[in-house]
Order: sequence, then C-alpha cells, then structure tokens
Amino acid sequence: MTTRFNPCFLLVLLIPFLSFTGKATNPDALNGRWLSQKRRNQVQIYRQGNRYYGKIVWMLEPNDLASNQPKCDKFNPDASMRSRTLVGMNIMSDLQYTGENAWTGGQIYNPEDGRTYGCELSLRDANTMDVRAYMLGMKMIGKTITWTRVP
Repeated sequence: MTTRFNPCFLLVLLIPFLSFTGKATNPDALNGRWLSQKRRNQVQIYRQGNRYYGKIVWMLEPNDLASNQPKCDKFNPDASMRSRTLVGMNIMSDLQYTGENAWTGGQIYNPEDGRTYGCELSLRDANTMDVRAYMLGMKMIGKTITWTRVP
C-alpha cells in the first residue's frame, strides 16, 4: 500500500502562517519627525485626508553662511519660488498607504538640486524608514536612503 501526498493538507497547515505578517499595518505609523540620512534635516510627516505629506521642520544649518539669512530654495526651476525658505517647506506630497507598511504614489522634492522625484516610503520597523526616490516613473532607476525617527 502506498500513501499519496495530498497538497490540500499542506495548504490547510500553512494558511494560519501566511495570514500572519507579524507587523502592524497602521496607515499613520509613519507620522512624526524623521531625521535624514545625512543627519542635517528633520522632516515632519503628517496626514491630510487620505494622503501623507512631509515638510522640513529643522535644519542643522538653517542659515546661509555668507548672508546669515535663512536658506532658500535657490535651485528651484521656477524663479518665483527661489525666495521661499527651506524650513517650513513641504518636500513630500500625495503619498498613499498601500498596506504592509508601505506608502506609494507620492513625490519628493530635493532642494539640493531643485528636482521633484517619484517617491515611496516603507517602514523597516517603528523607528527606521526607507525613502525611495526615482525619476520618470521608473522605480528601478532610483535611490533608497534611510531615515530614523526623532524621539
């Protein structure tokens, strides 16, 4: 007598493990202050409606060394926006929670080069976030940096 393996039996055993991720899926888990990878800026991430935004709330060097005036958005391609100060400026917009600690579909503005990039955020844990910026909608052509939560 030979016994046959029933794949349905295996599936029944695995279902409880497949449905448990071990991570909380809280859309607001990324709200708060985050320190940039270079440790020179802090960004406050907040929810407005069903989308998430981020603005610069602190800079290690908020003033221009030459003029001692607040640093401005001097690389913005729109000349009319070059006089706005960096502290208080929104740099992240339109991120939507997609589940499993991921927010996608947004944009991030880099005041160091005046460009706007596509953006995705993902939480590694409660205090570590990966920020992925990419160009031309091509997520594979981009850069991921890590931010840490400010206590």
